[in-house]
Amino acid sequence: MTILAAEGLSISFGGVLAVDHVSLSIEPGLVFSIIGPNGAGKTTLFNLFSGLYRPDEGSVRFDGEDVTGLAPHRLARRGISRTFQNLQIFFRMTAIENVMLGRHRHERTGVVSELFHLPSVKRQNELTRALAHQALARVGLEAEAERPAGALAYGALKRLEIARALAGEPKALLLDEPAAGCNPVETKELEGVIRSIVKSGVTVILVEHDMRLVMNISDRIHVLANGRTLAEGTAAEVRSNPAVVEAYLGVHGSREAARAVS
Repeated sequence: MTILAAEGLSISFGGVLAVDHVSLSIEPGLVFSIIGPNGAGKTTLFNLFSGLYRPDEGSVRFDGEDVTGLAPHRLARRGISRTFQNLQIFFRMTAIENVMLGRHRHERTGVVSELFHLPSVKRQNELTRALAHQALARVGLEAEAERPAGALAYGALKRLEIARALAGEPKALLLDEPAAGCNPVETKELEGVIRSIVKSGVTVILVEHDMRLVMNISDRIHVLANGRTLAEGTAAEVRSNPAVVEAYLGVHGSREAARAVS
């Protein structure tokens, strides 16, 4: 059984093959990490999964359904949420208002009810706010709900983005370098959040350069290099693979990976 699968995915930009016939299969309830050097095609692969790009070749299946090339909002309705490398936060809004935006696909009121302030609008807003509080609690930010997002620390903003993605009630959550720019304490907090998310039944698909985090938390790791699959396996298998060490980890990365502890 798979929650997300790619078969022969390829896409080119200006004659450069960014993703070259990549195939993978992700089982539900896991942390599945995608790693590789800069320019390996990791974020491009995420963009194919989340509908930002349409592949030149190949297909994407989600929860047993062919979703190749579907628009992001249609994929969100099916249960795919994601975060991005760069923060996509509304800094002048409160933390909870940011998260409430993530529930838009579940809103049931329309233009008429909004214009006339019907009771259904109030009920919907109350429900959305309550569930946004729950999402904030899942990432350890419930106490910051009414603070302006711009007043939060960088690591908290990373978790706020995850809370907003969780507000959409995804089956699969794609995290694009969530630890980028975080200090060791923030990364450890993030690790706990990811473990909690997976424990709740959501599959996490992770692109990340922090090898200690990747090796600590991943059930499976897929390695890309030059847009192609280089290897896949458990953390132990990947960090001992000579081709992965040569192409990506190197001596320093291998030491960092070896020092990772659960």
